[in-house]
Amino acid sequence: MKKASLLMIIGPLFLLGLYVFPLWNIMLGAPQYPDPLGLNIHISGLQGANEFDIQNIDGLNHYIGMQTLPKPEDMWEFGTFPIIIGIMVAIGVLIGFLGYLGKVNYKWFIGWFTLMSIMGVLGMYDFNQWLVDYGTNLDPNAIMKLTNPDGTPMTYKPPLLGHVKMLNFDVTSMPASGGWLMFLGMTLTLTAGFLGWKNTKKQ
Repeated sequence: MKKASLLMIIGPLFLLGLYVFPLWNIMLGAPQYPDPLGLNIHISGLQGANEFDIQNIDGLNHYIGMQTLPKPEDMWEFGTFPIIIGIMVAIGVLIGFLGYLGKVNYKWFIGWFTLMSIMGVLGMYDFNQWLVDYGTNLDPNAIMKLTNPDGTPMTYKPPLLGHVKMLNFDVTSMPASGGWLMFLGMTLTLTAGFLGWKNTKKQ
């Protein structure tokens, strides 16, 4: 149980990487941009992959009627997510210490993993809803009004995960370094729960 508890202590600490590294990354490549435009999504706000990427993306979006990219104060998520992550890290480490001392069993490890997974799914759903609004809620007075072959207005929702072609842009959306650190931390806590269960079963 001590090995499982140590993994439970270490796993949540990987989530602290979200305070330093971006959770997600969206890249836009086109012939007129030899260096693709990039958007890094942090738990506390948005940053351009390069110095002027946000200004360039907002400039392009203006022509087709998309909203400007939100600032941290424009979205409640950017104020709430850092608090939630900090609380979950503290709870996870505490559970690991209590497990090491024999005060709690492996079910607490699995409980933390399950709760964090639910929050992750809800966070991804919320992120996708923002992408939908961002790509479909267009200004009717936009300079360019493009339509699909069937005559319906064209939308510009970036993919939640993967690649899509929008006009002459290749748009790719993938987890960034912070997201992979979170995935690694979650894997360690799941492993802790499995080892704790296996140890209990042997006893």
